[in-house]
Parts: sequence; structure tokens; C-alpha cells
Amino acid sequence: MANARNMKIGVFDSGLGGLFIFKSLIKKLPQYDYLYLGDVKHLPYGNRSNFVIYEFTKNAVDYLFRRNCGLVILACNTASAAALRKIQQEYLPRCYPRRKILGVIVPTLEETLAVRTGKIGVLATSATVNSGVFREELEKISPRLKIYQEAAPLLVPLIENGNLKEAETILAAHLRNLLKRKVGAIVLGCTHYPILKTAARRIAGRAKIISQDEFLSAKLADYLSRYSEIEKNLSLGRGRVFLVTDLTPHFQKTAEKWFGRKINLKLVNLASRRCG
Repeated sequence: MANARNMKIGVFDSGLGGLFIFKSLIKKLPQYDYLYLGDVKHLPYGNRSNFVIYEFTKNAVDYLFRRNCGLVILACNTASAAALRKIQQEYLPRCYPRRKILGVIVPTLEETLAVRTGKIGVLATSATVNSGVFREELEKISPRLKIYQEAAPLLVPLIENGNLKEAETILAAHLRNLLKRKVGAIVLGCTHYPILKTAARRIAGRAKIISQDEFLSAKLADYLSRYSEIEKNLSLGRGRVFLVTDLTPHFQKTAEKWFGRKINLKLVNLASRRCG
């Protein structure tokens, strides 16, 4: 059993978009030690098969657990949609029964339900949309609410490469498809999309835009307040470590721009894992 207060919070994303959520977590809960891991070597996840997404996500989670993370947040909608359930049900009990992994899908839907509307839209990657997880989870908590989903396979590559003007043009086309359905709220169902939320709100008009960087930190704070057996093991050193699976000047520049200050990216290899 781990000693009290020696475990970190791990935050995983398929690229650098999770830095928007990471930044909000640190602002809301600055007392904890964090490890951020971006698998930029394999991005984007959104156009890959569920099998490959699961393998990549499992390797990343295993690495974070080996780095002494007691809690890992999949700050990636695609990983949450395609891999979270299997990891929680099969991998954790076998390999790390005392650790926890949280996804972003259910908290996002909970936040969306606060909007009084009968129809919601979800803009996400192809893998997230094809998984059907948003629809499945919504049926569990609000079966009468109608959901319309729109896959946007080009947005993540454009955002990661800094082509924001082109990304906004594509964003507008996807949002208009959802607005034709008379949705009252639209979920930006990818951690990269907060960089486009101002444009999204301008395009959406009266429809409310749900951006995950604005509420997931409060959801985590609530979770830790309810599960003291987890919180009491988290270390309070205010450490922040930034890990990536590929490192280029472009990734360094993008990470600092999105996080809002100079940071030190460290290159790591996820190939080896203790438990299959």
C-alpha cells in the first residue's frame, strides 16, 4: 500500500490540447503534484481504430502509474470514448487495483444537462462520434434528451499545426450543421477545441457552447471532496511535470502558447509496460 500523500495526479491527452484542461486544474487545485503526458508522437487519435486507441491509452496510463500517479484523468475525449471503459473494467483490476482513472464524457454531459433544452449537439473527432459513447451515457442520465453528433476529423491536425483561420472555417460549417437541428447547446467534445471557443460562440448565437476547460476542474474538486480515501494520498508539493512522446521546436512553442507561460517539455518513451 502506498504511503499517505505521495501520489501525483496524472493528466493524459493524445496531444497538447489537454493543456487547456491541465491549466484549469492547476488554477482550481494548485496544491497537488501533477504529471502531464501528451502522446504527440501518435496524434491525432481521432482517426484511428478503437484497438489502437486502447493500446496507446493503456501504455500512457501504465507509464503514469509507474511514475507514481494515484489518479489519472483522461483529458482526451477520444481516449475516454474508445478506451476508458475497458481500462476500468479489465486493466485496472488486473494491474493497478488501488488506482483510479477518470474520463471527461460523463462530467461533460452532466454540465450540459444544466442547459434547459431538449436537443444538444456534440462536435468531436470521428472516433468519439463513432464510439457512440455520448449517446449511450446520455441515455442513462436523460433518455428523453435528443443528441446530434458531428464528426470533425480535420480540426485537431489544423489546430496542432497552428492553422486556426482554416480551422475556424471548418468549425463554422460543422456548427451550422448542428444548428440546423435547432440544438440549444453544443458540446466541444475534444480538448483541442477550447482554442476555438470564442469563434464557436460567435457562430452559435443563442445556442450555448459547452467548453470542457471551463468546468472540469470544478468536477475534479467535487470528486476529491467525495472520495477522501483518494485525496488523502495525493501529494501537496505543487509540482508540475510536462511529458511528451515527441519533442520538436514546434511542439515546445505550441505548448508554451497554449499553457500561457514557459514550460519544460521532457521527452519520454512509453514502449515498455509492466502489466499487459
